[in-house]
Amino acid sequence: MSEEKKQLTYADAGVDIDAGNKAVELMKDSVRATYRSEVIGDLGGFGGLFALNCGKYKEPVLVSGTDGVGTKLKLAFMADKHDTIGQDAVAMCVNDILVQGAEPLFFLDYIAVDKVDSQKVANIVKGVANACKESGCALIGGETAEMAGFYAKGEYDIAGFCVGVVDKAKMITGEKVKVGDVLLGLPSSGVHSNGFSLVRKICFEAMGYDMDTPIAEFGCTLGEKLLTPTRLYPKTCLPLIEKFDLHAMVHITGGGFYDNIPRILPEGCDAEVNAEAWEVPVVFKKLQEWGNVPWTEMYRTFNMGVGMALVVDPAEADAVRAHLAEAGEVFYELGRIVPGSKKTVMKGGVFGA
Repeated sequence: MSEEKKQLTYADAGVDIDAGNKAVELMKDSVRATYRSEVIGDLGGFGGLFALNCGKYKEPVLVSGTDGVGTKLKLAFMADKHDTIGQDAVAMCVNDILVQGAEPLFFLDYIAVDKVDSQKVANIVKGVANACKESGCALIGGETAEMAGFYAKGEYDIAGFCVGVVDKAKMITGEKVKVGDVLLGLPSSGVHSNGFSLVRKICFEAMGYDMDTPIAEFGCTLGEKLLTPTRLYPKTCLPLIEKFDLHAMVHITGGGFYDNIPRILPEGCDAEVNAEAWEVPVVFKKLQEWGNVPWTEMYRTFNMGVGMALVVDPAEADAVRAHLAEAGEVFYELGRIVPGSKKTVMKGGVFGA
């Protein structure tokens, strides 16, 4: 008599449907806390529903963006800390659509894991939800994909997709940028979510540090400093967009000052940036020192302490400054738009006169 053949299940293949369902239960309160009045329905549908209030806008234009966190995720794995990395995913999307004048409306996340750890997934989504709530957008959907054998044990990836809206008359396109415009900068919270391939090479290969290495200049461990989540700018910038005629906004991400600012420059213009206008945060100074990284490379790879730049008409510059000061916002006098050929010119400090 032949031996009975073993019956195989999805769980035998490494996919635990019950764990996925438990993760959804654990994240429900965090997700619901982000809902705006325009959200229709609840978790569990095949698509997220959002009823746009067209009466608020004369000519509503939808603005969308998508992004991930990049290799900063490796640090979250090393530290086994997963409750803030979701903010990085949200910030990289909402900050991008913000520079075109858009108010973030809703967000969807995609999390792919090797194996569902219900609590870990819930912690990731909690970070997403907290960031959505702070940004004023609803988390209306997402996907958790358990991909057995595809990711290394304990690892995952996260990406996000955001949709916002702006009245066509208030769109910020850069077409108004002109010589004489003022450049103001808003501080970053740290390294944000760019350049971590270089960060890891410097810190873990060149220096031989680990995430628990205490760094006196940081007042905390290396891991705590590097995992500081990306700053969310909507609360600061949306009132500016509503009140003033901003000529351009720049999210300083991958490419730093040299690649991002020229994206909004018209022909015949340069952005002249005074590198002495702000104190570069110590984390960037130490990265430069530890890796002997050329300063030009630093300003091309990292935000160097400035996460968002505003291009303002000189006639409105004082009013913008006053608004930011009254709101308790720190800002920097980065420089001006000058005649040139669509490039960033760094001056002062390590760049000389």
